[in-house]
Amino acid sequence: MINTGDRLVSSRYGLITTPACFSGEKPVYALEGSIFISGAVVQWLRDELGIIKSASESEALAATVKDNGGVYFVPAFVGLGAPYWDMYARGTIIGLTRGSSKGHLARAALEAIAFQVREVIEAMEKDTGLQIPVLRVDGNGSLNNLLMQFQADILGIPVQRTGLTDITAAGAAYLAGLSSGVWQNLDDIARIWQSSAIYEPKMSADERETLFSNWKRAVERARNWAI
Repeated sequence: MINTGDRLVSSRYGLITTPACFSGEKPVYALEGSIFISGAVVQWLRDELGIIKSASESEALAATVKDNGGVYFVPAFVGLGAPYWDMYARGTIIGLTRGSSKGHLARAALEAIAFQVREVIEAMEKDTGLQIPVLRVDGNGSLNNLLMQFQADILGIPVQRTGLTDITAAGAAYLAGLSSGVWQNLDDIARIWQSSAIYEPKMSADERETLFSNWKRAVERARNWAI
C-alpha cells in the first residue's frame, strides 16, 4: 500500500483505491496492490510438493543454487491480482531443463514474490508520479534474507526490514494511541520506527531488467489459461 494522503487517486494502472484511516474527521487514502499468492507459494512448496518441512527452509534450499537456472514460477493458483486482475490465469512453471532441481524451484518461488512486488511498485509510481526511494517490509517473509536481497536487487532500491515483524498490529496500536493521547501527532509515531536490517541492491541494471523481462514473458504464458 502507498499512502496518498487526502488525495483520492483513481488508479489507471491496476491498483485499488482504498481508505487507509481517518485523521480526526478527515479520511486518509491509499493505493493498494493486491497480490493473491505471495508467501502462500512457500506453503505450497511445503504442503503440496513436500520439498521443505517448514517455510523457513525455503531460504536454505534456494541458496543451494547460484541463480534460478532459467526457471520462472508464476503462482497464479487463483488467478492474478494487481496489476492484471486476470481470473483465468493459472499457475505456471516454465524454463525447466533436465538440470533443474528442487533448489531452482524454491528460488523461482521466492523470486516470484519479488517480481510481483516490483509490478505493484511500478504501478504505484505511475499512478502517483512519485519515485519510491526505499521499500519498508515486515512479516515472516521479511525474515528470509535471500528473498529480501533479491527484492532489493530486482527493484534497484534499498529494502529496510522493520524491527517489528507484525507492523500491521503495531499500526492499529499506533492509531489507538494517537486517538487516546498517548502520542500527540504522526511525527511522534514516525520517530518510533526502527530498522533491523537494510538490503542494498547489488545486481547490475542489465541483469535486473533481463530477469524482469523474462518474468513478464512467463506471466503472459500463464494468463487466460482457463478460458
